[in-house]
Amino acid sequence: MVFILALFLIMVYNKDKVLFLKRRDVLFMLTTLNMLEMQLIITASHGDPHTVLGMHEMTIDGKACVVVRAFVPQAKSITVIDDKKPDKTFKMEKIHMDGFFECVIKSRKKWFKYQLEIEDYEGHSWTTYDPYSFAPGIGEQDIYLFNQGTHYEIYNKLGANPTVIDGVKGVLFGVWAPNAKRVSVIGEFNNWDGRRNAMRLLGSSGIWEIFIPGLQNCDKYKFEIKTASGELIQKSDPYGKFAELRPSTTSLVYDINNYKWKDSKWYKHLDNTDKYNSPMNIYEVHLGSWKRVESEENRFLSYLELANELIPYVKEMGYTHIEILPIEEHPFDGSWGYQVTGYYAPTSRYGNPDEFMTFVDKCHQAGIGVILDWVPAHFPKDAHGLAKFDGTALYEHQDPKQGEHPEWGTLIFNYGRNEVKNFLIANALYWIEKFHIDGLRVDAVASMLYLDYCKNEGEWVPNKYGGRENLDAVEFMKHMNSVITGKHPNVHMIAEESTSWPGVTTPAQEDGLGFTLKWNMGWMNDFLEYVELDPIYKKYHHYNMTFASTYAYSEKFLLVLSHDEVVHGKKSMLDKMPGDLWQKFANLRVAYGFAMAHPGKKLLFMGGEFGQFIEWNEKRPLDWFLLEYDHHQNTLDFVKELNHLYLDNNALWEKDFEGFGFEWIDADDKDRSIYSFIRRGETKEDTLVVICNFTPNADEEFRVAVPFEGTWKEILNSDDTRFGGSGVVNNTPAKSEKIECNHRENSIGLRLAPLSVTILKCVED
Repeated sequence: MVFILALFLIMVYNKDKVLFLKRRDVLFMLTTLNMLEMQLIITASHGDPHTVLGMHEMTIDGKACVVVRAFVPQAKSITVIDDKKPDKTFKMEKIHMDGFFECVIKSRKKWFKYQLEIEDYEGHSWTTYDPYSFAPGIGEQDIYLFNQGTHYEIYNKLGANPTVIDGVKGVLFGVWAPNAKRVSVIGEFNNWDGRRNAMRLLGSSGIWEIFIPGLQNCDKYKFEIKTASGELIQKSDPYGKFAELRPSTTSLVYDINNYKWKDSKWYKHLDNTDKYNSPMNIYEVHLGSWKRVESEENRFLSYLELANELIPYVKEMGYTHIEILPIEEHPFDGSWGYQVTGYYAPTSRYGNPDEFMTFVDKCHQAGIGVILDWVPAHFPKDAHGLAKFDGTALYEHQDPKQGEHPEWGTLIFNYGRNEVKNFLIANALYWIEKFHIDGLRVDAVASMLYLDYCKNEGEWVPNKYGGRENLDAVEFMKHMNSVITGKHPNVHMIAEESTSWPGVTTPAQEDGLGFTLKWNMGWMNDFLEYVELDPIYKKYHHYNMTFASTYAYSEKFLLVLSHDEVVHGKKSMLDKMPGDLWQKFANLRVAYGFAMAHPGKKLLFMGGEFGQFIEWNEKRPLDWFLLEYDHHQNTLDFVKELNHLYLDNNALWEKDFEGFGFEWIDADDKDRSIYSFIRRGETKEDTLVVICNFTPNADEEFRVAVPFEGTWKEILNSDDTRFGGSGVVNNTPAKSEKIECNHRENSIGLRLAPLSVTILKCVED
């Protein structure tokens, strides 16, 4: 014991001397390294291992030389090889039995590029560049921008980024963990040993970094973190680009920069298009349940299979965009992707990142935009994820009154922290720039805006003014949207915002939130409440369908019939409809017709287009077999024709956000539950007249006002027998008459079918 204590004291106080101490079973050698530092390396407790390990220039006894140190626990021997002169080798001495090696090279005065030849006790040998021989790959400018929240490409520095440093291929690892005692990269390449590849802390930035040579695409890794309390935890990479298939939580190295895009024509098209005055009819899809391969244990379709099946279907149906429920990596299928743990990783359920890029690319080549559901409002508490990432509340608030959604059992991002804002804004840009996403549907915006969202008295903390508004979240959204729309003016930022917060789609520079579109939840709720009613009760709720006109132009609205409305006992769109089977389908057609003709961009969830009868269930595919039955095939045919009519008639989309584009003919015919209105485009010839009858009563002598004289042709009638209707249609164009109707001088007479939508267009003045 006395010997060991004396040895320790000698080694601590002889930093600048070469010291050899021998016992029968142990050889200790010391140069500038004291025992304490060596012990810190061996126990993976050193805050900056690069100052100890690797090659260092030094002076011994007044003479310049270099020393190389390495810590490889399983190594039997290590040899230093001069990279330029491979015949020049230098044997390292094992100075600690746990695997600490050192070599003093007296013949060399300056640092030189080298490799390590390592042999283990099982006779395996390999040669590698020393991870501790490389300068930091994350610079001061990177740190400065990240810490102030404006490094919009931080994903190129943090995470696992394949790169070349000093001519050596490898992976640059970076992670933000400011309260950690130590962070290591662990993986199969180091036997998951957190002592092997301990990272260095870059000043006071909170960023840990290391470059590991020789790693390949899809190598497995995690971060091992020693917390301030000394606990060892393992975390998936917050900036990880790919992950193993669940239930594994391991991150995978992936180079996302190799894909060759072929969608230049799509971007030329966007540059010549006004995104607000263009058609936008979205097909909302959950990739895991649109279709499955039931013959192969009900497996998911891959990104490539979806590209081959989903894209042609969407194109044929006449949709302009696909909106995908979240495909960012998530552990639980039943969350539908809304509890994200891997914000930078397309889920491995359907393939790798390049295959997802292929899907997006082929969408663009087919003229279809891609919108991604994005979830910056909350994240789950899974141990491998962002929760208490470095042992502290890093991405979330410490106070659960600020940092938790009690109803959802999830955590709320700390939007007041620059590094967290940077993580999210860079992530949004990442999907846009690296995966060519055309828009982000931002989930649960209302939960971000209000501190008391779904909380009771005493469960939330007011802002500095005593109010319920989350001022940090507001600033974050303004910042994010101004950056994205400034860099990518053709991209849509779509807010799922369910309240009357003012200026959601007003530009941030005009003190709005800066989104480009807002989900019209008010219209959706009023609409669904109305169409579900038995016709005898509809007259008492007539103004459900007209109320949206009072606020229609306060925001730029997207009309949605989404996944949320066909689950949890709410019934499918078809099953919501009243009446017998025929009436259900007829009601569905007129409801869709009204929605399509109403001002605002459009969205319909998958299955609604053919009358899926049961509620959506993410565990099973849609009931495509229903298309064997006429009612369902006819519904599909109707929706297809309605979609193409929408595309072909700019009156239905050109003036969505201007009062000029819409005018009621009769909004007050509540006793008959009939609505009639005008849609206008740029020219008089674009004008359409729309009549919706929400009762099963036909009228063979119905008269409706028209905006000007001419011959009006029926271009769509949902009661056509082709769609499963009764055939009360108007095959002959009708010339307007000078008969006053609805306070207008011109009108036409026509047959009004039961439970139908009729659309008319002037074909001759």
